[in-house]
Amino acid sequence: MTTNTVDPSEIAKFEAMAAEWWDLEGKFKPLHMMNPVRLDYITRQIAAEFGRDLHGPTPFAGLRIADIGCGGGLLCEPMARLGAEVVGIDAAERNIPVARLHAEQSGLTIDYRHTTAEAMAAAGEQFDVVINMEVVEHVADPLGYLTACQQLLKSGGLHLCSTINRNPKSFAMAIVGAEWVMRWLPKGTHEWSKFITPNELFDLMTKAGLEPVDRKGYVFNFVKFTWSISDKDLSVNYVTAALKP
Repeated sequence: MTTNTVDPSEIAKFEAMAAEWWDLEGKFKPLHMMNPVRLDYITRQIAAEFGRDLHGPTPFAGLRIADIGCGGGLLCEPMARLGAEVVGIDAAERNIPVARLHAEQSGLTIDYRHTTAEAMAAAGEQFDVVINMEVVEHVADPLGYLTACQQLLKSGGLHLCSTINRNPKSFAMAIVGAEWVMRWLPKGTHEWSKFITPNELFDLMTKAGLEPVDRKGYVFNFVKFTWSISDKDLSVNYVTAALKP
């Protein structure tokens, strides 16, 4: 594998948690809680870009979608149910058998691979959509990684990327709150210095050959204990859309 953007210490963190991907009360509880708003944004962006009706039985039929850093398949499975041809890619080897087993138990056909975005790009793989959720803050070279994602896209393809902003609030929420207080994630899962501001991410995507077209915030309500999408509040978690010209 080509691994120039892979950070071995980051991979080790997720290898250690691999068995818990589908445990709703386990270490990936925050992602399960966030998944409905993530899927709402992802599906709406894909439908708008490719002229698909989300009310149809398989609206993403004919689309080839890559989920980079797929983990246990939390996003791959909904994409497959919507009719897409899905390839799930993860550099953490232990994630792949977990994802494969759950897809088999769910009656879904998903192509899971232990590989990297760089290796896939070097092999000439091409996709209509590249999903890149909560990964860029864990790689050793964000620009190199985003460039590989761009190379995986067909002309006119859609890149969807989410990450965490870098500011005092994000440290308080994503590290102190999520890791130290709520203990949703093991301590050390995130490194604040690797967080990326929205403007920095847009600049990186532009340098990688992508054209940013949208960004939204994911906001957690501690009273309702739910996530929502915001047009204005990108202070902690946020998601972006970009196109390959």
